Amino acid sequence: MDFELSATSEALRKRLQSFFDQQVLPRHRAWLEHTAQASDAPPFMVELQQKARDAGLWNLGLPELADDEPGTRLSNLEYAPLAEIMGRLFWAPEAFNCQAPDVPNMIALQNCATREQKQRWLRPLLEAKTRSAFGMTEPDVASSDATNIATTIIRDGHDYVINGRKWFITGAAHPRCSFLIVMGVTNADADRTRRHSCVIVPMDAPGVRLVRPLRWMGCVDHTAPIGELAFDNVRIPRENLLGQEGEGFKVAQVRLGPARIHHCMRSIGLCELLIELMMVRAAERCAFGRTVIQYDMIQRWIAESRVELEQARLLCYRCAWRLDQAGHHGAWRDVSLIKVAVPAMLQRIADRAMQVFGAMGGSDDTPIHQALAWGRLLRIGDGPDEVHLRQIFRMEAMPPWTIADSPYLAAHPT
Repeated sequence: MDFELSATSEALRKRLQSFFDQQVLPRHRAWLEHTAQASDAPPFMVELQQKARDAGLWNLGLPELADDEPGTRLSNLEYAPLAEIMGRLFWAPEAFNCQAPDVPNMIALQNCATREQKQRWLRPLLEAKTRSAFGMTEPDVASSDATNIATTIIRDGHDYVINGRKWFITGAAHPRCSFLIVMGVTNADADRTRRHSCVIVPMDAPGVRLVRPLRWMGCVDHTAPIGELAFDNVRIPRENLLGQEGEGFKVAQVRLGPARIHHCMRSIGLCELLIELMMVRAAERCAFGRTVIQYDMIQRWIAESRVELEQARLLCYRCAWRLDQAGHHGAWRDVSLIKVAVPAMLQRIADRAMQVFGAMGGSDDTPIHQALAWGRLLRIGDGPDEVHLRQIFRMEAMPPWTIADSPYLAAHPT
């Protein structure tokens, strides 16, 4: 495993960092002021996206772009350090068309959609002309077991009719969200992993209703507002089926792998910011006759944060490398490892940063409380910790010996 960036990738990283410093970060205050009053993106976003595209910093998280699709065609490993830079601000990925849930949806459409579906649904996403969502989680079942999903997608002549309810759907409450991929039951009599399918549902289809926007721990996701949706006899044409009937989990897994690793990559950058903020805050504040940074406990917190961050970064890089080498199916263990490790690390570092900042750390003046909430959300979203830990355990091979005859232990007396 060689994690050294190529000369081309390093040049792109430097170009992205320069663009972030000169074009994105100076607009952060304006972004905060706008989103405090409105639910859509600030007026400068379109101009900023065009500048990013002109600079060759567009669709960075899509390694399998077709020849006529705009983007950079980076590998997952090449994308990792770029995602870190964008992860320092919650809204920055949108400037480069690298935001969730649109990128995972693009990947699902690239891999599973027909030519006609790609032209109608994928192309506008690639051009940032629309937004999307993915409807999986439901309020009335334990969604940690995705086979519990109960929304029905029933064939009726040349159509499907959808009934059910979804919630905590990232992006569903965005005013520009024009469609979502919905997972539901198409054959209740099939095997439990073959009962579900995915379909493309326009947001303006009769019967689709935004029940309410949702917040997580009091925080609003302004880039991809979360929503609860109801589907009341929603009728869509059968050509909106994504993939084949009974392949709902296949479609979902195609998008979930990249979604999970991208969240973790961005979280690495957010943790870098938190460490910087701790350093600055502790150096400029005095308590009991000394600057806060002179106290052993503060130094320990910052040092422990650095150790944990470097470990998590290497784990992410290895996961990205394995995803490039072996594809989605060959990297599931690594994806589960980072999915457990990184959000927990983000929570710990955010908690330390909040303690260093005191009350200010829980206010809207800093991103610390949002980082803490985001880390907690990631421990549930895209598969809770318990599911991933169970999967990691199942991948452990049983040693070919018993305790009684272990070659590593002293023999028991008879």
